Amino acid sequence: MYWVWMLIVSLIAGIIFGPLARAVLPGKQNISLGWTILGGGIGAFLGGLIAKLLGVKDTSGPDWIQYLIQIICAAIVVAIISARNSKPKSA
Repeated sequence: MYWVWMLIVSLIAGIIFGPLARAVLPGKQNISLGWTILGGGIGAFLGGLIAKLLGVKDTSGPDWIQYLIQIICAAIVVAIISARNSKPKSA
């Protein structure tokens, strides 16, 4: 049940982290808001896993290090999606 809950929370976090990740990336990203949110959700999920493995996920206060890791992962995923969508189409 933990993984299902983490996936749901990650997708909700993608609403915040996706556009935030897109804002910190240089240049223009040619992807839709849906792809931005999905990329943010995937990045938040991966960042949560990394934070758990590093032992910084469960603290007594706000998990700032976890959030930073999630935003970095979201930026990486959004950049990958943007790069894949900006390739010229062959005829």
